[in-house]
Amino acid sequence: MKKTVLITGAAKGIGRAIAYEFAKQEYQICIHYHTSFDLAKKLQEELQEQGVSCMIYGADISSRKEVDNMIDSVLSTFGSLDVVVNNAGICEYKLFTDITEQDLNEMLDVTVAGTFHVTQSALKKYMLHQKSGSIINISSIWGMVGASCEVNYSTSKAAIIGMTKALAKELGLSNIRVNAVTPGVIQTDMNQKLTEEECEALKEEIPLSRFGSPEEVATVVRFLASDEASYITGQVISPNGGMVI
Repeated sequence: MKKTVLITGAAKGIGRAIAYEFAKQEYQICIHYHTSFDLAKKLQEELQEQGVSCMIYGADISSRKEVDNMIDSVLSTFGSLDVVVNNAGICEYKLFTDITEQDLNEMLDVTVAGTFHVTQSALKKYMLHQKSGSIINISSIWGMVGASCEVNYSTSKAAIIGMTKALAKELGLSNIRVNAVTPGVIQTDMNQKLTEEECEALKEEIPLSRFGSPEEVATVVRFLASDEASYITGQVISPNGGMVI
């Protein structure tokens, strides 16, 4: 029986690369999106052309009701949910003194509460009963070390790391593994705001002298979900080119 993976925020960037990586392993792919329907539909069509079982699910993951409905739909369609990749999130570049209460609430609602809702729903509706599963949370190096003018983002990503470690301890006896991946500077739409000069300055801080690719993050996620990583839980794996050591 083929395994099923749900990837939140899978329509583009790292999420899209993760979907392709799991497709190579013959998983059934559940693509979550919130506002990027066209991109999600395009990804679904591309994967289906390759013979991959794939469905798209629209949901605001800050809403528990919408998340529960999504998980119910996944289980109704595929009958299982073996891997959850919590990739959805937002970023914001602002001085700390310019961050509004609305900015803070939106960041925490999507990144932290969203990860909480998706994980808890998947656990209660399937994984805990099966006593198996793998949960992989996408955080960031800024959740490890913090970033100037990204206090909002760094705070939310640090919370994901704490959630990962605590949940790994709680779920170990249920044979469910929980790990975090903390990418460094990856070549995605999130970095389009950077000027060429800023990009070159960042590369000088990276021992490998380049940005990472979404595919390089995706291979780490796929490994953590595999049987090869069966003794790895509660860990923070950081593909960052040596930027944080």
